[in-house]
Amino acid sequence: MSDPRKPEPWQWEEDTWRGHVDHVRAGRSLKPASWPGGAKVAVALSFDSDHETPALRDGDVLPGKLAQGEYGARVGVPRILALLERYRAPSSFFVPAVSALLHDGEVKSYVNGGHEVALHGWIHERNTQLAAADERDLTFRAADVLERLTGVRPVGIRTPSWDFSAATLAITRELGLRYDSSLMADDEPYELLADGEPTGVVELPVEWIRDDAPYFMMDRFASLRPYTPPRGVLTIWRDEFDDAYAEGGLFQLTMHPHIIGHRSRLAVLAELLDHIRGHEGVWFGTHAQVVDHVLVSAPAA
Repeated sequence: MSDPRKPEPWQWEEDTWRGHVDHVRAGRSLKPASWPGGAKVAVALSFDSDHETPALRDGDVLPGKLAQGEYGARVGVPRILALLERYRAPSSFFVPAVSALLHDGEVKSYVNGGHEVALHGWIHERNTQLAAADERDLTFRAADVLERLTGVRPVGIRTPSWDFSAATLAITRELGLRYDSSLMADDEPYELLADGEPTGVVELPVEWIRDDAPYFMMDRFASLRPYTPPRGVLTIWRDEFDDAYAEGGLFQLTMHPHIIGHRSRLAVLAELLDHIRGHEGVWFGTHAQVVDHVLVSAPAA
């Protein structure tokens, strides 16, 4: 039942609904005229190494769900790292701190392979369900853990489940991060605005279309099923890349080791990389490398 003392959205004054819209907003486009080496398109692959953390976050501590997450670390990650090495594709791994602590040496192996390790929460928490102080504490603690385990301080964040709270941008700025990759206002990089003011924080936008989870997730006790066959997903992602190539833009992809790491699905990723490598003028970069380039190459404000 709604609170009779609290106005409904259709009863808001204009300054109220404008305030909500303007709190975090897309600013200037940071799409550069070209990519490093004169490349026509940038390819930014990313993997969210959630492993057991979504189940742990939900208190689902029985072996079944935890084993599904363990598959990502035990089987998916080694396959993915071998595939990325084969295609010479530096990528970004967004890692909850608890995942990093559970799987000794995994995040260091990412760095040793030439990849980026970035923030993805503490235990895959849902930020919009947290008090701002708790979100801040978990994010700062997670940054400390990843720095200790990798020797490199993270420069970017992807909120777990892309759950971006009213406090997330302020926490991101306080932590001194250069970019976020959780929002969806464009296909190309852009600067984030806070209440109408430029922040200097770069957004590398994501989209459910370019994420493996919506296509392949399964819950045997609910209606959630992987209705799209792997090669149907390949068609979608190939079309996304082809248009990014035609526009001279960014092709960004989000995947999960416990999802994409299965045989029939990793075959699709390999086929996609074959397709991408068949084009001239393709540059593969980590999310941090993309941000570094757009900050020096994008049109001036």
